[in-house]
Amino acid sequence: MRALITGIEGFTGRYVAAELERAGYQVFGTCAGTPPAGAAHLLRGDLLDAPALEAAVATARPDVVVHLAAIAFVGHGDPAAFYQTNVVGTRNLLAALVHTGCQPQSVLLASSANVYGNSTDGILDEATPPNPANDYAVSKLAMEYMARLWLDRLPIVIVRPFNYTGVGQSADFLLPKIVAHFRRRAERIELGNLDVWRDFSDVRAVAEAYRRLLEADAAGQVVNICSGRTLSLRQVLALAEGITGHAIEVEVNPAFVRAGEVHTLGGNPARLRRLIGAWDSPPLEETLAWMLEAGG
Repeated sequence: MRALITGIEGFTGRYVAAELERAGYQVFGTCAGTPPAGAAHLLRGDLLDAPALEAAVATARPDVVVHLAAIAFVGHGDPAAFYQTNVVGTRNLLAALVHTGCQPQSVLLASSANVYGNSTDGILDEATPPNPANDYAVSKLAMEYMARLWLDRLPIVIVRPFNYTGVGQSADFLLPKIVAHFRRRAERIELGNLDVWRDFSDVRAVAEAYRRLLEADAAGQVVNICSGRTLSLRQVLALAEGITGHAIEVEVNPAFVRAGEVHTLGGNPARLRRLIGAWDSPPLEETLAWMLEAGG
């Protein structure tokens, strides 16, 4: 079985590649520009370069595809880039799969739980009406609608991951920022609202869920990827303090507090478990301990 992963060199891509390799797949990945010497598994395939993308697909001849490449940092300074990469780039990939005559068994497209927005409180399932609150989330929802146009030609499953973390995630994200402060035993940290509850998963469990969805009968489905458990930011800090034995003074920076932020935002993983069977993410304490020990 041959797998093609876009965004293979990113945080999630590295874990998905390792998960698929352990399962016996021959893994290929796309990268922007010329692949480095000796990286035979890497193929030149910028999402906005349609001919190069078609060549990459023709070379990989994938049985399964995992599309992770995207502009994912909400604070990215170029709104147009969200739409070009996340919508047009995804369309280029789907077109390449069809135009090359590739007939994969499954095509997994990574959307985001950000499509639900930040004004609907509670535990959200896939029937929750989308209400995106920024250009990143709008671009992901637009990608989902665009992908529906290809459902008669490709076995597409769309995943909406909630928050997840692990070793190697950028410190631009909240939990790696907290881990970095505890690792260097900083005296204080600036954060936003501490009394919000969020659903956190482990990137290794997310990669496993993706692999199992590729092997399930999931075509045409939209699937939350989440633990179904919520923790407050105060609890996250307490877990890190318990692991390290170090206390940090927390300073609430008003600039980090979002107006109208919902109290609880979590996901319902029932559909995921119906499709792939028993699945869970490790308790966040285990993930934090792993990150603290590994240094990221």
